[in-house]
Amino acid sequence: MSWIIVTTFCIGLVYGYSSNDEAHRFMVIGDMGGLPFFPYTTPVEMGVAKQMADMANKINPDFILSLGDNFYFNGVRDVTDSRFEESYEKIFDYPSLKRPWYLIAGNHDHHGNVSAEIAYSKVSQRWNFPDFYYPLSFKLPGTNSTIDILMLDTITLCGNTESDFKGSQPIKPDNYQASEQQWAWLEQSLAVSKATYLLVAGHFPVYSIAEHGPTECLVDRLLPMLYKYKVTAYMSGHDHNLQHLQDSQNGVTADFFVVGASNFIDPSRANANAVPVGASKFHWANLLSLGGFGYVDVSTSNLTFSFIEADGKLLYQTVMKPRTL
Repeated sequence: MSWIIVTTFCIGLVYGYSSNDEAHRFMVIGDMGGLPFFPYTTPVEMGVAKQMADMANKINPDFILSLGDNFYFNGVRDVTDSRFEESYEKIFDYPSLKRPWYLIAGNHDHHGNVSAEIAYSKVSQRWNFPDFYYPLSFKLPGTNSTIDILMLDTITLCGNTESDFKGSQPIKPDNYQASEQQWAWLEQSLAVSKATYLLVAGHFPVYSIAEHGPTECLVDRLLPMLYKYKVTAYMSGHDHNLQHLQDSQNGVTADFFVVGASNFIDPSRANANAVPVGASKFHWANLLSLGGFGYVDVSTSNLTFSFIEADGKLLYQTVMKPRTL
């Protein structure tokens, strides 16, 4: 599977932070999937979309990542399904959001037709979903610094859940051969990456203190790879809140971000004792809010991950350094 390599040039205006013409900026949204019945959206999704648009006008992000559950509750039927228009195009219909979106599938997408979501890439100019899993590579303008992002299909890797509302774990892969093929691709891609910052994105979290908790399959097989190959961060959705978790093994630190507050908000902390002691650094789920999303600012010296509330408030921010290879 070939890499998608993008070289971009962006305006040096940072949302509330220092200006840097060599920066690379993008937004992260998870679990944005609207509703399968009128009005086909939620106030949270609409609030997040508006604030993303307002912020995009200021920072001119290079792209937007969507971490799965693009359509609740049963994905889409085919490439002509009206949900593409009702729950996505009409909601994110702002000029400042007409830029590349890179997407992966969540468990609810897999209840429907993920191949149709992939095919929609040929219908929408901004919708980029080339395959179930795929790599991205970006170069910081005017520098030799690079960002690699591995976009995973964690449902193919681990299987789907019996019920999203019981906090259940994935059962087992529907297709063992496809699962092992993706695991092999993932490890090879991690092994060859010499990127300044190496990110991995999937729908299921590795660590989470909320309703679904850690994903056992990913803790068993993905987590050791994150440490072995010095991955900068793992980004996910699935739990409907915003979280930052951090843990270290053998002197290597890994960061985990849950970005799932773009359509529903769930304040659960049911799995607070299921993650390593001290790993949970931030958890947000304000039921009176209209949600939130992630914002990433990358420079040669650091990667800054921020959580932004739908009213524009900066909720949390943390900084990661370039990889030491």
